[in-house]
Amino acid sequence: MFELRGLGRQAALWMTLVFVGCSHEDFADALNETPAQSQGLASTGWVSTPNMSTQRLDHTATVLPNGRVLVAGGQSSTLAEQYDVATARWLSAGQMVAMRRRHTATLLPNGKVLLVGGDFSAATTGTAELYDAATGASSATGSLDSLRSGHTATLLLNGQVLVLGGEDGTGSALRTARLYNADTGTWTPAHSMVTQRMGHAAALLPDGKVLVTGGRSSAWGSVLRTAEVYDPATGLWTPAAPMAAPRAGHTATALLNGKVLVAGGLVDDISATRSSELFDAASGAWASAGNLMPTGRAQHTATLLHSGEVLVTGGTDGGEPYLRSAALYDPVNALWSNTFTMGTSRLGHIAALLGSGEVLVAGGSPDGVLRTATSERFVPSVLPWRATASMASSRYQHSLTVLPAGEVLAAGGSANGSTALSGAELYSEATGTWRQTGSMLNERFFHTATVLPDGKVLAAGGQSHSSGYLTTAELYDAATGSWSTTGPLAGPRARHTATLMPNGQVLVAGGRMSSSFSGMLATAELYDAATGTWTAASPMSRRRQYHTATVLPSGKVLVVGGNTPEGDTATAEVYSLSTGQWTSTGSLSGTRYGHSAVALPSGKVLVSGGWGARGALATAELYDPATGTWTSVASMQHPRYGPLSTLLPSGRVLVLGGDGGGSVGLLASAEVFDVASGQWLSAGTLPSALTSAGVVTLNGSGRVLVAGGLGTSGTLSAAGLYSPAP
Repeated sequence: MFELRGLGRQAALWMTLVFVGCSHEDFADALNETPAQSQGLASTGWVSTPNMSTQRLDHTATVLPNGRVLVAGGQSSTLAEQYDVATARWLSAGQMVAMRRRHTATLLPNGKVLLVGGDFSAATTGTAELYDAATGASSATGSLDSLRSGHTATLLLNGQVLVLGGEDGTGSALRTARLYNADTGTWTPAHSMVTQRMGHAAALLPDGKVLVTGGRSSAWGSVLRTAEVYDPATGLWTPAAPMAAPRAGHTATALLNGKVLVAGGLVDDISATRSSELFDAASGAWASAGNLMPTGRAQHTATLLHSGEVLVTGGTDGGEPYLRSAALYDPVNALWSNTFTMGTSRLGHIAALLGSGEVLVAGGSPDGVLRTATSERFVPSVLPWRATASMASSRYQHSLTVLPAGEVLAAGGSANGSTALSGAELYSEATGTWRQTGSMLNERFFHTATVLPDGKVLAAGGQSHSSGYLTTAELYDAATGSWSTTGPLAGPRARHTATLMPNGQVLVAGGRMSSSFSGMLATAELYDAATGTWTAASPMSRRRQYHTATVLPSGKVLVVGGNTPEGDTATAEVYSLSTGQWTSTGSLSGTRYGHSAVALPSGKVLVSGGWGARGALATAELYDPATGTWTSVASMQHPRYGPLSTLLPSGRVLVLGGDGGGSVGLLASAEVFDVASGQWLSAGTLPSALTSAGVVTLNGSGRVLVAGGLGTSGTLSAAGLYSPAP
């Protein structure tokens, strides 16, 4: 699983902003036939990867839901291609509807890619098309109101795409903006910007507004310091505080801390700046981003890494040759530093963050060559996922528990889905190894495991085989590495929840007592560690399985959703230990089961994924215990049934794996919910798709251990570690 050039100087500088009136094909050079070098990863730095099928300049790159990278446009044919990260190969991706360069490409919530505008040869286009990764086919969709290239496109939180500014084919900059609705395939006018802009940058802010910065007023007009903000709720533009320096051909990157890093850019026709600055949406003010960039640059790329750092590559310093250099920005220490130099200089290239945590750079214009087909990958010093030792046994539907001393206990589970395991093993992060420990007294899967205040682990209920439901419970003592029996449950129970209460008792609720659909349970009971006995608690309002149970700051327990004999439910209820009663609370926006629920530091609860009326869900909602209500937040990047989740030290939430439903199947992707911005960010790709694994956040390091699970080829024994951003 976890293996884990010949153009005039000014025209060259502005080739990605201004159409110069002649086809790049007039200057085409022979294809770069540099043979692919070793595809093995360096410890850090740049490694070569095979060439694209064709040379490209001013093209686009889009990371698809399957992890591949769609590269489109930038040459005199409609051929598109995909980069397969796992095999490091370029694959044919079908034909585009139109030739394009200086266009935009936006991944839509439905998984299709919206390609908009652009130009080629003497023509500027106002057309748009949709690329369907599932079929490899492109189809025309609604056209823009005018010719447009060199614009920006921003996916809004409501799923619409905001396209704004750019050039109209005559060298004039545009003020107009348009909104694309993926559901209808149509465009509607948005209010025009305060200022016409080309060579500008746009970034989505944490509150869902869009920040637009700098640019030029025309092809050879003045470079702008001004900025403005678009509010999707009102459709209006508001002037923002101006930047410290004028910029065009710069980058704007939304950081993990919610601020926007604006870096580099041309300050006049031929001079690139080393300066950068930060926009704080909360205050609306600009501040220095720290020291100067090592090199002044414009027309470069900026990629937010999984570490939270920003990698900038290539571009121009305002002259020739173009840049091979790259730099890293560390937002925690507000520090720019040089990093490894690329294999070739590049301008008008693409950069895409891969699921592996690396960055793919491809194409562009190197020294003395109009365009290139070469590509290379940047390997950061820390990748999001790395392998650790595999467990001795393959298992899924097991329990994974962090012990007080820091070791992790994996217990039980199943290797085949029909019979249970009794074996248990311990993982040490210090040594990166697993060792055997005492086996459970009973074979069990679909059980729960809860760390008690005295440090022992309570394993309760579960199944011994496909139709054998257990009443037994047992305790693991890390001091002796052995299990001992404790009081049994009142009746057989599996697929239930177990929650440690503030008084040290454990509340077990719901689940099922038999393989019959009518065997679902509403009953609940409390375990007292002091006496080793269970007592009946008030039953829930309805029978539930595949629900979640989360402790609230008040000490009450929130139970959400699930499967019931009457059908899937959107209801939620709260258990109070002081009254011993369940009370109804606000319902979800729709039915959901097999979802995840994580308590946030704020006391709110994030619920994400699961299965709903139309299949696997990407939606997420926040529960506020102060009001007893739910609020929808941004949807995940992928629908997930049975996702795994855990709270990170930063207060963000990691969600991974699960089943995408339909033809998608099991997922290898991971993503992080950033509470401050309310957005989901890529958290890399696991080497294997999985579900029903164990996931825990480790003490001390804050890394996340994922172990076992069910993969596309069967049960897994592999384990891996995720390193979160600060």
